Amino acid sequence: MGRDADAQIADAKTGNWVDRLAPGFLKPYLKLGRFDRPIGYWLLLWPCWWSVALAARELPDGWRFALAGGNGWPDPVLLVLFYFGAVAMRAAGCAYNDIVDRDIDGAVERTALRPLPSGQISPTQAALFGILMALIGLAVLATFNGVAIMLGVASLVIVALYPHMKRMTHYPQVVLGLAFNWGALMGWAVLTGSLHPAPVVLFLAGIAWTLGYDTVYAHQDKEDDLLVGVKSMAIKLGSTTRPWLVIFYAASIIGILAAGWLVDIGVPFYAGMLLVAAQFAWQVIDIDIDSPEDCLGKFRSNHLLGALVFLAIATGSIF
Repeated sequence: MGRDADAQIADAKTGNWVDRLAPGFLKPYLKLGRFDRPIGYWLLLWPCWWSVALAARELPDGWRFALAGGNGWPDPVLLVLFYFGAVAMRAAGCAYNDIVDRDIDGAVERTALRPLPSGQISPTQAALFGILMALIGLAVLATFNGVAIMLGVASLVIVALYPHMKRMTHYPQVVLGLAFNWGALMGWAVLTGSLHPAPVVLFLAGIAWTLGYDTVYAHQDKEDDLLVGVKSMAIKLGSTTRPWLVIFYAASIIGILAAGWLVDIGVPFYAGMLLVAAQFAWQVIDIDIDSPEDCLGKFRSNHLLGALVFLAIATGSIF
């Protein structure tokens, strides 16, 4: 496979819209921002949407979207704003991450065809793209209240630290969990102008979720990572990964349930969480940590899991 803009990156789906439809000059930038691999921004977005849905019952009727009729529906305007913010900030974070990791990525089979290590764009071009995406994300952030803005700015410290963690510790997934679930605090703060135990517990539950799915993801690269000296929980946990997944996912379920209980959520929420538990159980039982293809498939399935949690919280808030 040629090292050019038309080459499909290893963990992108065949026939994705970037490879099929994007103009050639844009492909390297879209691939830098992972637009050919949207699972990343969905995993960043779901905790934001969970929090918006969780906070819907806490608001005066006048805030809620007119079509919702004051019945606890998550505000669709906020859902859209968080969508664009997550897409932009995920792209900015990926540009920064790839600039920091460009030498490592070139030595790992799965990442060697990314635009920076393959020479399709320069670090300067990547930095300019990252700045543009960050400005879009900041424009979304500027529409929020002061508490949410301060939280959003604070998250940049975590984002800046993350790419360096794999060189320092076997637990970079902990820092990724902090970054990817910050939206669980943001959604509540945007709606209420404050924090509450419920979004904090939801945030912790999201971190446990990330520890699970990103450890699974890291198993794809464990052989190359050992060769280049990169650390991860996949390497640290090794053959004990499955029982640890049970712990991580059980903690996530318990935390989400506790967050719902703290806002006195409706019974449909608990019924919906049975589907969430079943999806988690399937991941743990069926996974083959020595198959990169299976690990990628299980990782991607967490998009469905995030949707199931959102639907559980939303239906529990509405009814």
